[in-house]
Amino acid sequence: MDVARLAGVSQKTVSRVFNNEAYVSAEVRGRVLAAATELGYRRNNAARALASGRTRSIGVVTLGTALYGPASLLMGVERAVRDTGYALRVVNTVQGDPTGIAGAVDSLLDQGVDGIVISEPIDESGNGDGAGSEVSVHVDVPVLVCGAPPPFAAPKVLAAGVGADQLARTVTEHLLGLGHLTVHHLAGPQRWYAARDRLAGWRAALAAQDRREPPLAEGDWSAASGYAAGRELACDPDVTAVFAANDDMAIGLIRALTEAGRRVPDDVSVVGFDDTPVAAYVTPPLTTVRQPFDAVAQDGIKRLVHAIENPRADPLAASEPPVDLIVRASTAPPPAGRDTSAHH
Repeated sequence: MDVARLAGVSQKTVSRVFNNEAYVSAEVRGRVLAAATELGYRRNNAARALASGRTRSIGVVTLGTALYGPASLLMGVERAVRDTGYALRVVNTVQGDPTGIAGAVDSLLDQGVDGIVISEPIDESGNGDGAGSEVSVHVDVPVLVCGAPPPFAAPKVLAAGVGADQLARTVTEHLLGLGHLTVHHLAGPQRWYAARDRLAGWRAALAAQDRREPPLAEGDWSAASGYAAGRELACDPDVTAVFAANDDMAIGLIRALTEAGRRVPDDVSVVGFDDTPVAAYVTPPLTTVRQPFDAVAQDGIKRLVHAIENPRADPLAASEPPVDLIVRASTAPPPAGRDTSAHH
């Protein structure tokens, strides 16, 4: 064993140190622990290696939030993990703590998990450039990252939940296809990877059809922020279509437009994102795109378990997430006199 060789002791002595057994001198114990630290071993990992066994558990690092998207993805991951027969261990991080992921991963590795799911939707690096923040932690198990850049190196890093930019592009193309000259965007907070992806999809759809990109509005995912943005957008007569980065902001936006006398969809079409349970029951029912949380979770966990159980095999290819546009009554062609025979 590497630790035993580096420390110059037997494997049995290493086992005694990691199991806190007696009859090991302080000097030898210090050598073993220093060797383990140098090689990146942890107590449980070394003991597990000695026993040549696995704990059949998967750890999940997630932001503690009740927001629909992260909460729905977490529920999908929980269901998918339990279907595999693995135990699930969840550690919540706190928004605004850049060391939260490292601490959560350390905690899970100390519990001996065989794989880790990172469902951390916020870039805590503060650089805002989309690169994410590199986490300083030694990870020796496969990792599944949901909808964000990998925050650290690991033997196998798998990605799941990518494709939100394509979903955003689809809803923007839906509005352009109805005849709107351009589409305004009410973005989510740009520290969130999901908000960046949706912004990128909106921009790509406009650029592909050579349409003007209007000034960006930004909310905080809440209906209140959608309402505030809607009061501003309602003052601009050129606004005929708005893509909101989630359904809650879209619902607040519709309320503000209606109060200002801008009818939805007669004067302004509005689309959301997520297809939350309430989206079909607001007035008017909201056109939106449904996120495939369960499909993403099931595909990702299947690939993670394969990586755990087949460490020398090539990773399984990711499935293409479905695009499910739900067209309801909040979108329509632009008002009469605003048809788009010209693009500009």
